[in-house]
Amino acid sequence: MKKAKPKIVSVVGARPQFIKLAALLRKLERSFNSRVVHTGQHFDREMSDEFFAEYKLRPPDVNLNIGKGTPARQLARMVDRLDAYLTKVEPDAVLVFGDTTSTTAGALAASMKNIPLGHVEAGLRSFDLQMAEEKNRVVTDHLSNWLFCPTREAVKNLRSEGIKKGIYPVGDLMAETFRPPGRFPRKAFANTGFKVPQPGEYYYVTLHRAEAVDHPEHLERLRQMLELLNAPVVFPVHPRTRNNLRRFELWTRLVHLPGIHLLPPVNHHTSLALIKYARVVLTDSGGVQKEAYWAGVQCLTCRTVTEWNLLVDAGWNHLVGFSPQKLRAALKKPFRPRKLTDSVFCRTDCSHAVVRQLRDDFA
Repeated sequence: MKKAKPKIVSVVGARPQFIKLAALLRKLERSFNSRVVHTGQHFDREMSDEFFAEYKLRPPDVNLNIGKGTPARQLARMVDRLDAYLTKVEPDAVLVFGDTTSTTAGALAASMKNIPLGHVEAGLRSFDLQMAEEKNRVVTDHLSNWLFCPTREAVKNLRSEGIKKGIYPVGDLMAETFRPPGRFPRKAFANTGFKVPQPGEYYYVTLHRAEAVDHPEHLERLRQMLELLNAPVVFPVHPRTRNNLRRFELWTRLVHLPGIHLLPPVNHHTSLALIKYARVVLTDSGGVQKEAYWAGVQCLTCRTVTEWNLLVDAGWNHLVGFSPQKLRAALKKPFRPRKLTDSVFCRTDCSHAVVRQLRDDFA
Protein backbone atom coordinates (compact mmCIF):
# COMPACT_ATOMS: atom_id res chain seq x y z
CA MET A 1 0.00 0.00 0.00
CA LYS A 2 1.34 3.40 -1.01
CA LYS A 3 2.31 5.60 1.92
CA ALA A 4 0.19 8.75 2.26
CA LYS A 5 1.99 12.04 1.72
CA PRO A 6 2.52 14.12 4.89
CA LYS A 7 -0.06 16.87 5.22
CA ILE A 8 1.19 20.47 5.48
CA VAL A 9 -1.00 23.54 6.08
CA SER A 10 0.34 26.92 4.94
CA VAL A 11 -1.20 29.92 6.73
CA VAL A 12 -1.25 33.25 4.86
CA GLY A 13 -3.23 36.44 5.19
CA ALA A 14 -1.35 39.47 3.82
CA ARG A 15 0.14 40.56 0.51
CA PRO A 16 3.82 39.71 1.21
CA GLN A 17 2.81 36.22 2.31
CA PHE A 18 0.97 35.56 -0.96
CA ILE A 19 4.18 36.45 -2.83
CA LYS A 20 6.29 34.05 -0.71
CA LEU A 21 3.64 31.34 -1.10
CA ALA A 22 3.77 31.80 -4.88
CA ALA A 23 7.45 30.81 -4.87
CA LEU A 24 6.88 27.74 -2.70
CA LEU A 25 3.43 26.22 -3.27
CA ARG A 26 3.88 24.23 -6.48
CA LYS A 27 7.10 22.64 -5.25
CA LEU A 28 5.48 21.91 -1.90
CA GLU A 29 2.57 20.15 -3.60
CA ARG A 30 4.87 17.71 -5.43
CA SER A 31 6.03 16.18 -2.15
CA PHE A 32 3.21 16.87 0.32
CA ASN A 33 -0.53 16.91 0.72
CA SER A 34 -0.64 20.70 0.78
CA ARG A 35 -3.46 22.86 2.16
CA VAL A 36 -3.64 26.68 2.15
CA VAL A 37 -5.51 28.72 4.75
CA HIS A 38 -6.18 32.42 4.06
CA THR A 39 -6.97 34.19 7.32
CA GLY A 40 -8.62 37.13 5.56
CA GLN A 41 -6.31 39.66 7.23
CA HIS A 42 -6.06 41.47 3.89
CA PHE A 43 -9.59 41.38 2.58
CA ASP A 44 -9.62 44.15 -0.09
CA ARG A 45 -9.78 42.52 -3.53
CA GLU A 46 -6.78 44.51 -4.81
CA MET A 47 -4.73 43.40 -1.79
CA SER A 48 -5.76 39.74 -1.81
CA ASP A 49 -7.72 37.99 -4.58
CA GLU A 50 -5.80 39.66 -7.39
CA PHE A 51 -2.50 38.29 -6.09
CA PHE A 52 -3.74 34.72 -6.30
CA ALA A 53 -4.91 35.39 -9.86
CA GLU A 54 -1.68 37.19 -10.81
CA TYR A 55 0.49 34.26 -9.74
CA LYS A 56 -1.98 31.66 -11.03
CA LEU A 57 -2.27 30.15 -7.57
CA ARG A 58 -5.21 27.90 -6.88
CA PRO A 59 -7.74 29.39 -4.46
CA PRO A 60 -7.09 28.78 -0.75
CA ASP A 61 -8.69 25.64 0.70
CA VAL A 62 -10.41 27.86 3.25
CA ASN A 63 -10.76 31.58 3.95
CA LEU A 64 -11.34 32.41 7.62
CA ASN A 65 -12.75 35.85 6.64
CA ILE A 66 -11.36 37.59 9.73
CA GLY A 67 -11.90 41.07 8.30
CA LYS A 68 -11.49 44.32 10.18
CA GLY A 69 -10.61 44.79 13.83
CA THR A 70 -7.74 45.65 16.14
CA PRO A 71 -4.72 43.34 15.86
CA ALA A 72 -5.62 41.75 19.22
CA ARG A 73 -9.19 41.00 18.13
CA GLN A 74 -8.04 39.75 14.74
CA LEU A 75 -5.49 37.50 16.45
CA ALA A 76 -8.09 36.04 18.82
CA ARG A 77 -10.50 35.25 15.98
CA MET A 78 -7.74 33.76 13.85
CA VAL A 79 -6.44 31.45 16.58
CA ASP A 80 -9.98 30.28 17.39
CA ARG A 81 -10.85 29.50 13.75
CA LEU A 82 -7.44 28.01 12.99
CA ASP A 83 -7.77 25.73 16.01
CA ALA A 84 -11.05 24.40 14.63
CA TYR A 85 -9.56 23.91 11.15
CA LEU A 86 -6.42 22.15 12.42
CA THR A 87 -8.55 19.88 14.60
CA LYS A 88 -10.53 18.88 11.52
CA VAL A 89 -7.61 18.47 9.09
CA GLU A 90 -4.99 17.01 11.49
CA PRO A 91 -1.90 18.18 9.56
CA ASP A 92 1.60 16.85 10.10
CA ALA A 93 3.07 20.37 10.01
CA VAL A 94 2.10 24.04 9.69
CA LEU A 95 4.03 26.69 7.75
CA VAL A 96 3.80 30.42 8.49
CA PHE A 97 5.45 33.31 6.66
CA GLY A 98 6.89 36.67 7.60
CA ASP A 99 5.80 38.82 10.52
CA THR A 100 2.08 39.64 10.43
CA THR A 101 -0.80 38.91 12.78
CA SER A 102 -1.56 35.88 10.60
CA THR A 103 1.98 34.61 11.24
CA THR A 104 1.54 34.68 15.01
CA ALA A 105 -1.95 33.22 14.80
CA GLY A 106 -0.70 30.24 12.81
CA ALA A 107 2.22 29.76 15.20
CA LEU A 108 0.03 29.86 18.32
CA ALA A 109 -2.65 27.59 16.89
CA ALA A 110 -0.09 24.99 15.77
CA SER A 111 1.89 25.17 19.00
CA MET A 112 -1.19 24.72 21.19
CA LYS A 113 -1.95 21.49 19.34
CA ASN A 114 1.71 20.37 19.36
CA ILE A 115 1.85 20.39 15.56
CA PRO A 116 5.40 20.92 14.21
CA LEU A 117 5.82 24.49 12.95
CA GLY A 118 7.96 26.01 10.22
CA HIS A 119 8.67 29.73 9.97
CA VAL A 120 9.67 31.04 6.55
CA GLU A 121 11.71 34.28 6.97
CA ALA A 122 12.86 33.49 10.51
CA GLY A 123 15.46 35.36 12.54
CA LEU A 124 14.93 38.90 11.29
CA ARG A 125 15.13 41.59 13.96
CA SER A 126 14.66 45.35 14.04
CA PHE A 127 15.33 45.30 17.82
CA ASP A 128 12.30 47.51 18.43
CA LEU A 129 9.64 45.69 20.43
CA GLN A 130 7.27 48.64 19.97
CA MET A 131 6.72 47.31 16.45
CA ALA A 132 3.94 44.73 16.13
CA GLU A 133 6.00 42.95 13.47
CA GLU A 134 8.92 42.51 15.88
CA LYS A 135 6.66 40.92 18.49
CA ASN A 136 5.32 38.57 15.79
CA ARG A 137 8.84 37.57 14.72
CA VAL A 138 10.11 36.84 18.21
CA VAL A 139 7.05 34.85 19.31
CA THR A 140 6.94 32.80 16.12
CA ASP A 141 10.64 32.01 16.08
CA HIS A 142 10.63 30.71 19.64
CA LEU A 143 7.71 28.38 18.86
CA SER A 144 9.11 27.03 15.58
CA ASN A 145 10.72 23.67 14.82
CA TRP A 146 12.05 24.73 11.41
CA LEU A 147 13.53 28.23 11.14
CA PHE A 148 14.10 29.07 7.48
CA CYS A 149 16.41 32.11 7.51
CA PRO A 150 16.85 34.58 4.64
CA THR A 151 20.29 35.89 5.74
CA ARG A 152 23.33 34.91 7.79
CA GLU A 153 22.53 37.81 10.12
CA ALA A 154 19.17 36.16 10.85
CA VAL A 155 20.98 32.96 11.84
CA LYS A 156 23.18 34.95 14.27
CA ASN A 157 20.13 36.65 15.77
CA LEU A 158 18.49 33.31 16.56
CA ARG A 159 21.64 31.89 18.12
CA SER A 160 22.07 34.99 20.26
CA GLU A 161 18.57 34.34 21.65
CA GLY A 162 19.49 30.79 22.64
CA ILE A 163 17.91 29.01 19.65
CA LYS A 164 20.37 26.35 18.51
CA LYS A 165 18.37 23.72 16.62
CA GLY A 166 16.31 23.68 13.43
CA ILE A 167 18.03 26.70 11.85
CA TYR A 168 18.36 26.58 8.04
CA PRO A 169 19.88 29.48 6.00
CA VAL A 170 17.81 28.96 2.83
CA GLY A 171 17.66 32.54 1.48
CA ASP A 172 14.72 34.78 0.67
CA LEU A 173 11.74 33.38 -1.24
CA MET A 174 10.98 36.81 -2.70
CA ALA A 175 14.24 36.64 -4.65
CA GLU A 176 12.58 33.90 -6.73
CA THR A 177 9.56 36.04 -7.58
CA PHE A 178 11.63 39.10 -8.51
CA ARG A 179 11.08 39.17 -12.24
CA PRO A 180 10.15 42.75 -13.17
CA PRO A 181 8.63 43.21 -16.64
CA GLY A 182 11.04 44.45 -19.25
CA ARG A 183 9.02 47.53 -20.18
CA PHE A 184 7.91 50.56 -18.21
CA PRO A 185 4.23 49.95 -17.24
CA ARG A 186 2.47 52.83 -18.95
CA LYS A 187 -0.86 51.01 -18.55
CA ALA A 188 -0.74 51.73 -14.80
CA PHE A 189 -1.52 55.37 -15.62
CA ALA A 190 -4.45 54.64 -17.92
CA ASN A 191 -7.66 56.50 -17.05
CA THR A 192 -5.92 58.54 -14.32
CA GLY A 193 -5.64 61.77 -16.24
CA PHE A 194 -1.92 61.98 -15.38
CA LYS A 195 0.89 62.66 -17.78
CA VAL A 196 3.00 59.49 -17.76
CA PRO A 197 6.42 60.19 -16.16
CA GLN A 198 9.63 59.23 -17.92
CA PRO A 199 11.43 56.05 -16.81
CA GLY A 200 14.27 56.87 -14.43
CA GLU A 201 12.93 60.34 -13.69
CA TYR A 202 10.39 59.72 -10.91
CA TYR A 203 10.23 58.72 -7.26
CA TYR A 204 8.24 55.61 -6.41
CA VAL A 205 6.41 55.83 -3.06
CA THR A 206 4.63 53.13 -1.03
CA LEU A 207 3.27 53.58 2.49
CA HIS A 208 0.99 51.28 4.45
CA ARG A 209 2.22 50.43 7.96
CA ALA A 210 -0.04 51.30 10.90
CA GLU A 211 2.68 53.18 12.79
CA ALA A 212 3.11 55.39 9.74
CA VAL A 213 -0.33 56.02 8.30
CA ASP A 214 -2.45 55.98 11.47
CA HIS A 215 -0.81 59.19 12.71
CA PRO A 216 -1.75 62.53 11.13
CA GLU A 217 1.60 64.09 12.06
CA HIS A 218 3.44 61.42 10.06
CA LEU A 219 1.21 61.91 7.04
CA GLU A 220 1.66 65.68 7.23
CA ARG A 221 5.44 65.22 7.33
CA LEU A 222 5.16 62.84 4.38
CA ARG A 223 3.42 65.61 2.45
CA GLN A 224 6.30 67.96 3.34
CA MET A 225 8.81 65.33 2.24
CA LEU A 226 7.08 64.87 -1.11
CA GLU A 227 7.21 68.64 -1.64
CA LEU A 228 11.01 68.44 -1.46
CA LEU A 229 11.29 66.03 -4.38
CA ASN A 230 12.30 67.75 -7.61
CA ALA A 231 10.78 65.12 -9.90
CA PRO A 232 7.43 63.41 -10.52
CA VAL A 233 6.15 61.16 -7.72
CA VAL A 234 4.33 57.87 -8.45
CA PHE A 235 2.35 56.80 -5.37
CA PRO A 236 -0.03 53.80 -5.52
CA VAL A 237 -2.13 54.43 -2.41
CA HIS A 238 -2.87 51.54 -0.05
CA PRO A 239 -6.55 51.45 1.08
CA ARG A 240 -5.56 52.10 4.71
CA THR A 241 -3.39 55.05 3.69
CA ARG A 242 -6.09 56.49 1.44
CA ASN A 243 -8.73 56.26 4.18
CA ASN A 244 -6.49 57.95 6.73
CA LEU A 245 -5.43 60.73 4.37
CA ARG A 246 -9.11 61.53 3.90
CA ARG A 247 -9.93 61.12 7.60
CA PHE A 248 -7.18 63.56 8.58
CA GLU A 249 -8.18 65.97 5.77
CA LEU A 250 -4.83 65.64 3.99
CA TRP A 251 -5.97 63.98 0.76
CA THR A 252 -6.83 67.22 -1.04
CA ARG A 253 -3.53 68.82 -0.04
CA LEU A 254 -1.65 65.82 -1.40
CA VAL A 255 -3.64 65.73 -4.63
CA HIS A 256 -2.63 69.32 -5.41
CA LEU A 257 1.11 68.79 -5.04
CA PRO A 258 2.81 69.44 -8.42
CA GLY A 259 3.88 66.29 -10.24
CA ILE A 260 2.24 63.77 -7.93
CA HIS A 261 0.53 60.71 -9.43
CA LEU A 262 -1.82 59.09 -6.92
CA LEU A 263 -2.69 55.66 -8.32
CA PRO A 264 -4.99 52.94 -7.03
CA PRO A 265 -3.14 49.86 -5.68
CA VAL A 266 -1.19 48.10 -8.43
CA ASN A 267 -0.51 44.38 -8.83
CA HIS A 268 2.86 42.97 -7.85
CA HIS A 269 4.34 42.77 -11.36
CA THR A 270 3.43 46.41 -12.01
CA SER A 271 4.96 47.40 -8.68
CA LEU A 272 8.19 45.59 -9.59
CA ALA A 273 8.33 47.43 -12.91
CA LEU A 274 7.69 50.80 -11.23
CA ILE A 275 10.53 50.04 -8.81
CA LYS A 276 12.86 48.98 -11.61
CA TYR A 277 12.42 52.24 -13.54
CA ALA A 278 12.36 54.62 -10.55
CA ARG A 279 15.05 57.16 -9.75
CA VAL A 280 14.61 56.51 -6.01
CA VAL A 281 12.16 54.45 -3.94
CA LEU A 282 10.57 55.88 -0.76
CA THR A 283 8.79 53.24 1.34
CA ASP A 284 7.95 51.82 4.76
CA SER A 285 7.67 48.25 3.39
CA GLY A 286 10.16 45.52 4.23
CA GLY A 287 9.46 43.75 0.94
CA VAL A 288 9.96 46.87 -1.19
CA GLN A 289 13.31 47.51 0.52
CA LYS A 290 14.51 44.15 -0.81
CA GLU A 291 12.97 44.61 -4.24
CA ALA A 292 14.68 47.99 -4.65
CA TYR A 293 18.02 46.31 -3.93
CA TRP A 294 17.41 43.52 -6.45
CA ALA A 295 16.44 46.20 -8.99
CA GLY A 296 19.62 48.19 -8.27
CA VAL A 297 17.67 51.28 -7.12
CA GLN A 298 18.33 53.48 -4.10
CA CYS A 299 15.79 53.06 -1.28
CA LEU A 300 14.87 55.61 1.40
CA THR A 301 12.84 54.06 4.22
CA CYS A 302 10.27 55.98 6.26
CA ARG A 303 11.22 54.19 9.48
CA THR A 304 13.82 54.65 12.21
CA VAL A 305 14.71 50.92 12.30
CA THR A 306 14.55 48.06 9.84
CA GLU A 307 14.82 44.28 9.90
CA TRP A 308 16.94 44.48 6.71
CA ASN A 309 20.03 45.99 8.32
CA LEU A 310 22.35 44.42 5.75
CA LEU A 311 20.92 46.78 3.11
CA VAL A 312 21.52 49.83 5.31
CA ASP A 313 25.06 48.73 6.18
CA ALA A 314 25.90 48.30 2.49
CA GLY A 315 24.51 51.72 1.53
CA TRP A 316 21.54 50.50 -0.54
CA ASN A 317 19.02 51.78 1.98
CA HIS A 318 18.84 54.89 4.19
CA LEU A 319 16.49 55.31 7.15
CA VAL A 320 14.90 58.75 6.92
CA GLY A 321 11.87 58.28 9.20
CA PHE A 322 9.37 61.06 8.63
CA SER A 323 11.99 63.79 8.64
CA PRO A 324 12.23 66.21 5.70
CA GLN A 325 15.73 67.11 6.92
CA LYS A 326 16.93 63.48 6.82
CA LEU A 327 15.33 63.03 3.40
CA ARG A 328 17.10 66.10 2.06
CA ALA A 329 20.45 64.91 3.46
CA ALA A 330 20.03 61.41 2.00
CA LEU A 331 19.23 62.78 -1.45
CA LYS A 332 22.33 65.00 -1.40
CA LYS A 333 24.58 62.09 -0.47
CA PRO A 334 26.26 60.27 -3.39
CA PHE A 335 24.67 56.86 -3.95
CA ARG A 336 27.64 54.48 -3.88
CA PRO A 337 26.43 51.19 -2.41
CA ARG A 338 28.74 48.28 -1.70
CA LYS A 339 28.24 44.75 -2.96
CA LEU A 340 26.52 42.54 -0.39
CA THR A 341 28.70 39.82 1.09
CA ASP A 342 25.74 37.71 2.29
CA SER A 343 25.35 35.26 -0.58
CA VAL A 344 22.43 33.50 1.18
CA PHE A 345 20.20 36.55 0.67
CA CYS A 346 20.45 36.42 -3.12
CA ARG A 347 20.19 32.68 -3.78
CA THR A 348 17.37 31.75 -6.12
CA ASP A 349 16.74 28.16 -5.06
CA CYS A 350 15.22 29.01 -1.67
CA SER A 351 11.97 27.14 -2.25
CA HIS A 352 13.90 23.99 -3.21
CA ALA A 353 15.93 24.28 0.00
CA VAL A 354 12.77 24.62 2.15
CA VAL A 355 10.99 21.67 0.52
CA ARG A 356 14.12 19.51 0.56
CA GLN A 357 14.59 20.04 4.31
CA LEU A 358 10.94 19.28 5.07
CA ARG A 359 11.07 16.20 2.84
CA ASP A 360 14.23 14.93 4.54
CA ASP A 361 12.73 15.36 8.00
CA PHE A 362 9.56 13.48 7.04
CA ALA A 363 11.44 10.67 5.28
